[in-house]
Amino acid sequence: MTSTSPAVDQQRKLVTSVPGPRSQALHARKSAAVSAGVGVALPAYVERAGGGILVDVDGNHLIDFGSGIAVTTVGNAAAAVVNGVQEQAADFTHTCFMITPYEEYVAVCEALAEVTPGGHEKRSALFNSGAEAVENAVKVARAYTGRQAVVAFDHGYHGRTNLTMALTAKSMPYKHSFGPFANEVYRAPMAYPLRWPGGPERCADEAFAAFVDTVHTQVGESNAAAVVIEPIQGEGGFVVPPAGWLRRVADFCSEHGILLIADEIQTGFCRTGDWFACEHEDVVPDLVTTAKGIAGGLPLSALTGRAEVMDAVHVGGLGGTYGGNPVACAAALGAIETMRSEDLCGRAKQVEALFTERLELLRSKYDVIAEVRGRGAMLAMELTAGAGDLRPNPTVTAAVNAHCHAQGLVTLTAGTYGNVLRFLPPLSSPDHLLREGLDILEEAFASVTP
Repeated sequence: MTSTSPAVDQQRKLVTSVPGPRSQALHARKSAAVSAGVGVALPAYVERAGGGILVDVDGNHLIDFGSGIAVTTVGNAAAAVVNGVQEQAADFTHTCFMITPYEEYVAVCEALAEVTPGGHEKRSALFNSGAEAVENAVKVARAYTGRQAVVAFDHGYHGRTNLTMALTAKSMPYKHSFGPFANEVYRAPMAYPLRWPGGPERCADEAFAAFVDTVHTQVGESNAAAVVIEPIQGEGGFVVPPAGWLRRVADFCSEHGILLIADEIQTGFCRTGDWFACEHEDVVPDLVTTAKGIAGGLPLSALTGRAEVMDAVHVGGLGGTYGGNPVACAAALGAIETMRSEDLCGRAKQVEALFTERLELLRSKYDVIAEVRGRGAMLAMELTAGAGDLRPNPTVTAAVNAHCHAQGLVTLTAGTYGNVLRFLPPLSSPDHLLREGLDILEEAFASVTP
């Protein structure tokens, strides 16, 4: 892949234990200087990265199956991103777009109008984090509709601000001890085929009926400003709803004047094999929130929506000091250019084919793997007690994860019950690293399961 940095050798290499002595020393400094509330999954401190490799301070070359939680989709050193950042930083680093604006902000909004779902006229506003984008989506929806209530879903994750914690379903570690939360937030059951009480074959119909009932009885259709949905849930465990369910939710919202907010923060920008996961079912949301993969690792997020909706907010109602920082905007333009020129949607589908074959072989061998799911380069395995017993198995999940880390493979866990292994490799990663990482994963299962 041309986005791979030639300065980083694309080979796994372990020269110390992981984490090594220099990382351990840095982690001791972290403990003395950084709040204990900021956790670290793998305390191997990185000094360089590119392609599919992270190089830590001890010289270990680690295979990256996490992309910084779906952020470095184009890799850690895509040429167009690096060049754009260097050139922009040399020109100026900040003015605040709300004071003295600049072209880079406008260009990112123009690019978002082109790549987000739907051919309608659009407007965007730029922020710093995914949580800010979601929070502002709710503000816009309330301003446009004149309504207050917002409906979210079980197992959903939308951020760590007060409002987005209210939208988020999982208490620990995201909400525990931080309340009270914003009101007028309601939660409907998620269409989660593996865990639907009536079974996967009844999930689509029954989950949609449960959603409609929630809106009708707990909210009232005329009181609902918006429905917020991840087309494929991220932190909740890469839950993929059954075919047709999202389309029905979108149609229901349209029928009742409720805005559909698609949280594409983890699924967006080629990650699922389309530019956005909504496109898989030809769903065109009213508002789309993006972040993570938008800017190759720099902090940037966006809210994009129908022009009449976005323009309903009074002047000065949207913004922020750092929102749409010019250096981050230059990175985003470079990242989007890379996605187009390297056909990263196509690359995500190649990654899906490579991973799915291997993960399904593992599932056939180990009955603790209840399901392999996902789309594109956003894939997961849910681990349970095995043999048809769907009790979550966070113990084996953690053990597999720890084994992978020790062998130089950066993996992530997820899921409401902590029992999902998720895979988000950079789309710049060469196939030989993906295969080697899957070999390590297979060794991990052999090592930790009876």
